[in-house]
Amino acid sequence: MTRLPGAGVLLVAGMALAVGLGAAGAAQAEVESKDPIKLTLHDWTGQLITTKIMGSVLQKAGYNVEYVQADYIAQFAGLKTGDLHVAMEMWETTGREAMDEATATGNVENLGETGMQAIEEWWYPSYMKEQCPGLPNWEALNDCAEAFSTAETAPKGRYLGGPVTWGGFDDERVEALELDYEVVHAGTDAALFAELESAYQRKAPILLWVYAPHWAPIKYEGEWVEFPKYTAECYGDPSWGSNPDMAYDCGKPRGPIWKVSWAGVKDKWPGAYEAIKAFKVSNEEMGAMVAAVDLDGKDLDAVVADWVAKNESTWSQWIAN
Repeated sequence: MTRLPGAGVLLVAGMALAVGLGAAGAAQAEVESKDPIKLTLHDWTGQLITTKIMGSVLQKAGYNVEYVQADYIAQFAGLKTGDLHVAMEMWETTGREAMDEATATGNVENLGETGMQAIEEWWYPSYMKEQCPGLPNWEALNDCAEAFSTAETAPKGRYLGGPVTWGGFDDERVEALELDYEVVHAGTDAALFAELESAYQRKAPILLWVYAPHWAPIKYEGEWVEFPKYTAECYGDPSWGSNPDMAYDCGKPRGPIWKVSWAGVKDKWPGAYEAIKAFKVSNEEMGAMVAAVDLDGKDLDAVVADWVAKNESTWSQWIAN
């Protein structure tokens, strides 16, 4: 995408995309197609913020944007067929396998990193180390299973996982590492962290899925469990690791949060395609915005609008590259 100096015109694959930013920051544009670009929404605050920032910027560039609620992993069926167009957050920690399978078909494209680095792992509050001093080593978990138990799971410990749709192989990990724990899945992102809030205030036992970027590991003092380090062989080769008969006998991968799209986006909306590729936010920015919504009770759309208003110099480059 090439910018003509002083003309406010973007040449995209031989088509002119005229963009003029007015005093209010609104853009008037003649885009390649007025068909809606369908961006997927999932069930955690950060992803909603990421997606709506991107959608707002595309709207300012003149594109028609539609938000579609979709399952995190199952969305790839729609991305392959072009019924869905863009997913703004695929986490290296839980989505890599599904993403690689989809991109291998040629129907889905990886549009690069979002700028955020992901951690998703078992986490416990620091006060639990008094009852389980061997932590964060995962091998201490069985020695402390009763300390993490509830009336429903005793004598087994209780691990509160994310919603089932998030993946993550926690049930498989418990079995492969022969952990004396029962996995209980939270119904929603909000329920997951509401339970952490309640337990932390009471100094009650809790072991749960915590991820970053997020406000929780900033607000609360705690640690991630240290499992055997992830390798691709751990997930794909049962003979790898401490259990010779089962995969997933290791921790979760860590790494970038990616953007993906239906492969047809680059041909139908080349200007939007370049803007999505250019999108970047930091863990710190996202953590602050998630905290504003989840902790301070601010309206999510208002938080997005505030970021867009204060960062025009940033996002204007996404649509001008």
